[in-house]
Amino acid sequence: MSGHGFTIFDSAVGRCGIAWGHLGILGVQLPEARELETRRRMYRVYPEAREQRPPPNTEIAIEGIATLLRGGNADLSDIALDFSGMPHFNQRVYQLVRGIPRGETRTYDEIAGALRVPGAVHSVAQALGRNPFLIVVPCHRVLEAGNYADKMAPNAGVISKRRLLTIEGAHPTVSKTLFEVLLPPVAPPRPHN
Repeated sequence: MSGHGFTIFDSAVGRCGIAWGHLGILGVQLPEARELETRRRMYRVYPEAREQRPPPNTEIAIEGIATLLRGGNADLSDIALDFSGMPHFNQRVYQLVRGIPRGETRTYDEIAGALRVPGAVHSVAQALGRNPFLIVVPCHRVLEAGNYADKMAPNAGVISKRRLLTIEGAHPTVSKTLFEVLLPPVAPPRPHN
């Protein structure tokens, strides 16, 4: 027995999958067009995992993911994740992105800046494109500079970033402070005498 398991669970956006091992969550799969495809993808990505009852850490993750996907608020910061075999840079990106609050967004550029790795925008985008921990590591809250809700990781199934942001009540717009710098306040028109 490998100790790796997975389960399929209900959410407001459809049937999701989650896989785990001894060190924590291995990955989250958002719904494919049909549950059969979601299950097939779980078998393909986690061949050692057997379908079984989830342990407590995974149960808490499932509950939190389901809550977030129906528009509720859940704190997933204590969920143990299995980072083994992942590049150190990706781990740093995922840890940072976990701290983005629900209803807020950041840009790839802002993440690269916070990591103090200027010019690493492409590397940040690549790391997030490979994020196995969807929702727990909310990569949908990180957008391109123009706030385009771009493509999610392959394990997003048929769910888009824009849909997840809408569920969370986020309205991706250029940050207010940036706007104020770019566009100084316009003086109100003078009343005519």
